[in-house]
Amino acid sequence: MKKYADIYFTVDPWKIIEEGFDARYSRVSESVFSLANESVGVRGCFDEGGSVDSLRGAYTNGVYEYDHIGRSYRGIIDTTHFMIPSAEWLLVELRLDGERLDLGKSRFRDFRRELDLRCGTLRRSFVWQTASGKELRLSFLRFLDMTCRERAYQRITMEPLNFSGELTLSASLSFDVVHEGRGACFWGDTRAERSGGRLSMSASTVESGQQVFAGALLDMPEDAVCTHEGRTLRLTGRYALEQGTVRRMDRRAVILFNGSEGDELWQQGQRALDESARVSLDEALLAQRAYWDAYWAVSDVQIQSADPAAAAVVAAEQQGIRFCIFQLAQTYNGGSMRHNIGAKGLTGEAYNGHAFWDTESCCLPFYLFTDPAAARDLLLFRYRTLPQAIRRARELDCEGACYPVATLNGDEACPLWQHASLQLQPSTAVAYGIWHYVRLTGDTAFLRDYGAEMLLQIARFLKSRVARSPRSGKYGFYGVMGPDEFHLMVNNNAYTNYMGSRSLSYAARVMDELRERDPAAAAELAEKTGYTEQEAAAWREIAENMAFPMTEDGLIEQHDGYFDLPHTDIASIPVSEFPLYEHWSYDRIYRTDMIKQPDVLMMLYLYNSSFPESVKRINYDFYQPRTIHESSLSPAIHSILAAELGNMDEALRFFGYATRLDLDNYNRNTREGLHITSIAMAWANIVYGFAGLRSDGEVLRFAPHLPPRWAQLCFALTYRGSVIRVCMERGATRFRLEKGAPVPLLLYGEERTLGPDGLLVAEK
Repeated sequence: MKKYADIYFTVDPWKIIEEGFDARYSRVSESVFSLANESVGVRGCFDEGGSVDSLRGAYTNGVYEYDHIGRSYRGIIDTTHFMIPSAEWLLVELRLDGERLDLGKSRFRDFRRELDLRCGTLRRSFVWQTASGKELRLSFLRFLDMTCRERAYQRITMEPLNFSGELTLSASLSFDVVHEGRGACFWGDTRAERSGGRLSMSASTVESGQQVFAGALLDMPEDAVCTHEGRTLRLTGRYALEQGTVRRMDRRAVILFNGSEGDELWQQGQRALDESARVSLDEALLAQRAYWDAYWAVSDVQIQSADPAAAAVVAAEQQGIRFCIFQLAQTYNGGSMRHNIGAKGLTGEAYNGHAFWDTESCCLPFYLFTDPAAARDLLLFRYRTLPQAIRRARELDCEGACYPVATLNGDEACPLWQHASLQLQPSTAVAYGIWHYVRLTGDTAFLRDYGAEMLLQIARFLKSRVARSPRSGKYGFYGVMGPDEFHLMVNNNAYTNYMGSRSLSYAARVMDELRERDPAAAAELAEKTGYTEQEAAAWREIAENMAFPMTEDGLIEQHDGYFDLPHTDIASIPVSEFPLYEHWSYDRIYRTDMIKQPDVLMMLYLYNSSFPESVKRINYDFYQPRTIHESSLSPAIHSILAAELGNMDEALRFFGYATRLDLDNYNRNTREGLHITSIAMAWANIVYGFAGLRSDGEVLRFAPHLPPRWAQLCFALTYRGSVIRVCMERGATRFRLEKGAPVPLLLYGEERTLGPDGLLVAEK
């Protein structure tokens, strides 16, 4: 793997720090310094705007617009939807002696920007040196409220160092925002009002008709002047600055999008502003710190170095994993089952804000072990959008429910037929997510009320999509694209067949158990869906006779004919040709045995307990050298399996890539936004990789192996109401029960029970 770190940020255990400003990294920094609270998000763009290269983006989760692309063939979508930038609530303009602050043109010194992971704040400071020789120290603070998620805050502090004079400051609230990729604003006419320092606006998207309210309380001079131009309200005030005296402007913003329209949303916005007015920025900042203190108390991962020579590397790993955990908390925390986890979260417009099958396969475990209620809400998003999945299956001439490859609202939004029509992994990932959630939480009520219906419809889809070979008599999926995505229209993709088989057998078992445990609920579901017991029998028959291409020594063929493909030496590809999608013709990618991301290995990760070590080893050794890691999910999966197989050097190498993928811009595309689902896998890399957790068996399994350069690794997991603290040290691991009932565990294959006295287990 020729990709390498592009190191820019200062290493610190709790902060991401930019010392000095390099305009070449402007967009990378904007992505890394993004803030969000699930409901709203904002890139780390400069408050004052200017001529510096920037993707200026403030986003409201769930807000999208339509794009009509025209229908070509049945099954290919004719309308897609995409996330658009929402109300701009940060923008200010500062003028001193007629000169406008613009870091692309202005002189400045002592630039520093830092994201504090302990309290979710972004601070930036520098000294502005005007053409007339005046020096003004400016500090900018922003944060998004993690509990009252419609609230956002900004503070600008001004300190004249060598002069007294007058500064003009304008603060805007605007829906005049442009989607960069499409070069257009998708907001229609606005409603706007001003009362003193209180600004209120609302606007609707042009076609989807979604309405957002944006308001702001601005602490500005009483004689500030308001202007209303188009979709923008601007308040301008003059500040009399005295040398050595600090002045400041606070903004408390409110952004609402909750399905209400017209006067109802407007009135909700006014009430939200009234409530925000009762809380000062300083009080909100204290509450913000309390929120993050509580969060880190149960979610932190702590790494200590064993060797002074490796201290710098370990410090970077510590910073990296905390950055990942922080971004996961920002992106999703179970606030609404209207939301899913977009591949870029609320950090950029790439991938159009869409969520993929990564949610259930890669992100769900983090929430299962840190916030099970949020994990439940993630799956409820899939239940809420079940009608669209049923409709999508019909479009593909199938039955049941086919979940979308890419979506914001539950509709398929991917216009590429080879992905939207050939990838079955979104549906099998939902089935896997339900299975994993119920296994870990014991929430049979969820299974009864929601999960069983989703499984039933997924099984119907798989049954209608599968076919039987006239030669072998085995079932298989034909004309598909597996997780690899570098091979399309293949037959009997091993991952697709195996996940389909497990989904079908699980759906049949759930329906049988529901009938035995709760006959009334089973009868109600059967009446609602037309389910018959013969369906479960058919699902079992298919599952038991599914083709699974594997040699006698355990090597699994990725799909029919894969072993016959021409070989590409991926080490020979110059780093300048990454990402491949931007440098290779599309069809060239599909003509070799090169793999984009784990396919067979992904299956061995998800259902790890179902395969012996010998099968994992032979497949890892075969597929790892063929994998180009063009997907950000890839390194962590490889690291986890490498650690299990005892290849710690390789596990650490992949871990360093996974945990600092965005901080060190490994894929050279951090500028587009963060890789949120990859960030989730970095956490999994810790607990599933080095701690050896496996959660697909009857009880939790651990086989900890501490990397040589680490002296200690500590983290906590929530499991069925209990909190388990795991602390790995050289030669032994201590398990402590911090809360809840005793928990049965398998430690290096030995049955143990974790109780109040804890357990100390020697490394094997």
